Amino acid sequence: MSALILHEDPISGNCYKIRLTAAHVGIPIERRGYDIMRGETRTAAFLAQVSPNGRIPVLQIGDDYLPESGAACFYLAHGSPLIPVDRFDHADMLRWMFWEQYNHEPNIATLRFWRAIVGVEQLTETQRALLPAKEAAGHDALKLMDAHLDRADWFAAGRFTLADIALYAYTHVAGEGGFDLARYPAVEAWLARVAALPRHIVMGG
Repeated sequence: MSALILHEDPISGNCYKIRLTAAHVGIPIERRGYDIMRGETRTAAFLAQVSPNGRIPVLQIGDDYLPESGAACFYLAHGSPLIPVDRFDHADMLRWMFWEQYNHEPNIATLRFWRAIVGVEQLTETQRALLPAKEAAGHDALKLMDAHLDRADWFAAGRFTLADIALYAYTHVAGEGGFDLARYPAVEAWLARVAALPRHIVMGG
C-alpha cells in the first residue's frame, strides 16, 4: 500500500472517522493538520494540490487524493471485517453511512460546530434561525438510533462495522452541540461498547 497522509483538522468528526478506521484495521497514517477556523484549507496551495473545494478530510494515497470521509474509510477498510461480505449486510452498512451524512451529520455535527467551535454569538441571523429545526432533526436522528440500538448491539451485520464508526464520530460529542444523550440510553450503551473495543482511539489524540 502507498504511503498514507491524512489532511485533517483534529476537531473534525469526519477526520476522526478516518483515523478511527485506520486504527481498527492497523494501518499507519501520517497526519497533516489544518486549522479550518484560520482558513488554512482555503489557501491557493491547498486548493491547487490537496482539494479544489477547500474541504477536509482528504486521504492522500501516494500521489492520489481521496476526499470524502466515507470513501476514505471504505478504502482503508477494504478486505477487513469492518465491511460485511454478505450482500444485504454490506448494503445495510452503506445505508447507515448514507443516512449519517444526510440526516445525522448536517444536524448534530453542525450544531456542535456552531455552538462549541464558532460560538452562537458569532452566527449569522440565518444560522440562528436554523437552530430550532436542526435541534429537532438531531433529536429525531438520535431517537431513531436509540430505537434501533434497543434491539441490536450494532448498526449492521450484528457486529462492529464502518456504520458504527461513521455514526460514533459525531454522536459521542453530540453533547457539545446541546444534545442530552442521557435521553437515549441505548445510544449511550452503544457508545460505551465502541469505546471499549481494543483498538479504539480518542478523537483528539
